Amino acid sequence: METAPFTVAIDGPAAAGKGTLSRAVAARFGFGHLDTGLLYRAVGAQVLSGRDAVEAARSLDREALEDPALRTAEVAQAASKVAVIADVRAALLDFQRAFARRAGGAVLDGRDIGTVICPQAEVKLFVTASAEVRAGRRLAELQARGDTTDFETVLADVKARDARDSDRAEAPLRPADTAHVLDTSDMTIEAAVARAVGLVEAARR
Repeated sequence: METAPFTVAIDGPAAAGKGTLSRAVAARFGFGHLDTGLLYRAVGAQVLSGRDAVEAARSLDREALEDPALRTAEVAQAASKVAVIADVRAALLDFQRAFARRAGGAVLDGRDIGTVICPQAEVKLFVTASAEVRAGRRLAELQARGDTTDFETVLADVKARDARDSDRAEAPLRPADTAHVLDTSDMTIEAAVARAVGLVEAARR
């Protein structure tokens, strides 16, 4: 039997661990999962190919989110740049909200889920960590894929994205007023997942 809609909004800066937590929470409760950052990465990738950002956002389909090339550092930077465009954000809004209220529950992770996309989400988490810790995690991901970049370059990219995401006029990165803040700088993955699962379980009682 399908359960009623139940939305978990997980926000935070790049490489804080929100994707890992989102996938774990979705798997634990059988919820659908949407990495909303992939929407912006898909738009950014199309912009790098010469398309207009707003046009790309308006015509985006789910298949575009499966491209492994969306995980590159170049596309990440392009995504951060198109995310400041108000018309791009508006074009992707309905897609995200419809997913959030799907029957059976949903977990969405991004940067403005709890503040803009799903302000009425049953559970809101803001996952963060120091810039240095996040840069180390991102460097490990990139090197595992064969990238030869270095820590200082990745750290600079992380800080640049933080500034762009936090300072933008449209839906800036910040915790929702009712969000539970999880600083994962000194937490194991297992501890962070246990904390997130516990918060969701408490809200479902």
